[in-house]
Amino acid sequence: MTPTVTPAQLKAMERADREYALLDVRETGDFSQGHLFFAVSLPLGLLEVRLALLVPRRATPVVLCDGGEGLAQQAAASLTAWGYSQVSVLQGGVPAWAAAGFEVYSGVHVPSKAFGEVVEHACETPSLEPRELKALMDSGRDMVVLDSRPLSEYRVMSIPGAINVPGAELVYRARELAPNPETLVVVNCAGRTRSIIGAQSLRYAGLPNPVRALRNGTMGWHLAGLTLEHGQSRCAPEPKTTLKAAQAASQQVARAAGVNTVSLNTLEEWLAASAERTTYLLDVRHPEEYEAGHLPQARPAPGGQLVQATDLYVATRNARLVLVDDTGVRARMTASWLRQMGWRDTHVLEGGLWGDWRTHAPQGASGLPRLERGPWKPEVLGTGATDNFSTLTPQELAGAMAEGAAAVLDLADSLTHKSGHIPGAWFARRLDLKTALSKLPKQGRVVMTSPDGLLACVAAPEAASVAGGRNIALLKGGTEAWRRAGLSLETGLPRAASEPRDVYLRPYERDSGVENAMKDYLSWEVDLLKQIQKEIGVKFFTLPTPC
Repeated sequence: MTPTVTPAQLKAMERADREYALLDVRETGDFSQGHLFFAVSLPLGLLEVRLALLVPRRATPVVLCDGGEGLAQQAAASLTAWGYSQVSVLQGGVPAWAAAGFEVYSGVHVPSKAFGEVVEHACETPSLEPRELKALMDSGRDMVVLDSRPLSEYRVMSIPGAINVPGAELVYRARELAPNPETLVVVNCAGRTRSIIGAQSLRYAGLPNPVRALRNGTMGWHLAGLTLEHGQSRCAPEPKTTLKAAQAASQQVARAAGVNTVSLNTLEEWLAASAERTTYLLDVRHPEEYEAGHLPQARPAPGGQLVQATDLYVATRNARLVLVDDTGVRARMTASWLRQMGWRDTHVLEGGLWGDWRTHAPQGASGLPRLERGPWKPEVLGTGATDNFSTLTPQELAGAMAEGAAAVLDLADSLTHKSGHIPGAWFARRLDLKTALSKLPKQGRVVMTSPDGLLACVAAPEAASVAGGRNIALLKGGTEAWRRAGLSLETGLPRAASEPRDVYLRPYERDSGVENAMKDYLSWEVDLLKQIQKEIGVKFFTLPTPC
C-alpha cells in the first residue's frame, strides 16, 4: 500500500521550500469543481504522456490526490513502477482537505488567475470598460488594441481591429506598433488575467504611451452587447527600429524582479545533475519559432501562456526554471513574472539561442549551431507492446470505413473531439474503455486514434484486454495525420461512448447558458483575491511601476 500524508502534513510541505509535486489525478472536469490551490491537474488516463513533462525528476516527492474514490492509489502504483521513489497519497483526498478546514478552489489555473487579481489590486492597473473603449474607437482616438492571447484563441473571437500580440510578446513588439507616445494602448484577453498582466508588463517596462487593460476582455465586450470579430489573423510585426529599446526595458524589469542570468556551462551542469535537483529548460518563443530550431532538452512554453497557466508546463514546486529565447526580451519579461508568482529560482540563459551556445554546438553549413527542429517529443512512460497492433494509414482507414469494416474510437478529450474528428468516430475516455467498446458497432475491427496517435498507442494494450477478442488496430499518426491527408472532419459529439465530463469548459465553449457562465466566471476571478488570503504558502509580490 502506498504511504499516505494527512492534510496537515501536506500543508507543512506547502510552507517549506523543498521540491514536491501535488498531482490531482481526476478528470479535469471533476478537478475544476473543487481542488487544492497548488494541485496540478493530471488525469489518470494521461499519466504516461504527461507525467515526465510535468515531473521529470524521478526522486521528486509526489503527492497524489483525488476525490476519495481511489484513483490516487491506482496512479501511485503506476508511478512506483516507472521509478518514482517518493510517492504518497493525500489521505481522504479533497474531501478530507476541506474537512480539515483548508481552502478548496473551483476552476483551473487558479494560482495564475489569483496572481492576476493581486497585480491589479497592488499595482492599480488602469482599465477601460468595453463601452468606454467602443466610444473611443467611434471618436477616432489614436489607439491600438493588442490581444494578448495565443493566435488560436484570437482567431475564435476578437475585439474589432485588435492585433494579436501574445503576452510575452508585448514588450517585445508594442513600441513598433505604437511609436507615437500619444497613442493609447489597450490590452485585452478573453477575461481578466492576461489583460492585467499584459498591460502591467508595458507599464513595468516604461512604455511612454497611456496603457489600459480592457476590463473583462472579450467576454465583457460580448456582455456589453458589442459585436466581436471572428477568424482574424492580424499579427504584430517583428520589431526593427525598437528592438534595442525593448531589450533595455526588459533588462530593467528583470533586475527589479531579481532575475539572474545563467551561463551555458552552468546550465549544462544543472541538467547533468538532474537526478539531484529539477531544472526545467523552457523556450518561451512562439511555437512556430520553437519548431524551426530550439536547444536540445528545451521544452516549448510560450511566455504568455507560461504565466497564464503555469501548471500546464511545470508541476514541481520550488524547482529551478531556466528560460530561453533569441533576443532576451521575452525570456526576461516572462522570468520577471514567474519570480513575482513565487517561482524564485527562475533564470534566463545568458545570450539566449546565440550566446555561448555558438561555441559549444556542432556547426552547420551556415556557421550557426545545429538546433533541434520539429515539435517537442514527450517521454512516454510504461508503453505497452504496441508492436503487436496493426496500423492503418488515413487512406486505408477511409476505405475500411466505407466498406463497414472498421469502427473508430477517438481518445481525444471531448472538447477537441467536438471541434473536429474523423467522420463516424466515437468519443471515449480512456478509463471507460470496456464500456465504450461495448457501445461500438459489432462488425469490423476497432481502430483507435487520438490527436497525434500517442495516447491511442499507449491505451491499445488495455483496449485489447477488454475487447472480448475484437481486433484492435491503430491509425498511424492519429487524427492529425488524417487532417494532413486532406480528409474531411466532422464536428460535434454525435457518438459518445463515454460521458463527456473530462474537460473544463470555458464560458464561450458551452452549448447553452453562455452569458450567465461568463458572468459567473468573471465574478469567480475577482473573488479569488479574497479567497487566497487564507493561503499561507502563497509567495506573490509585485514591482513598482515603472521599474
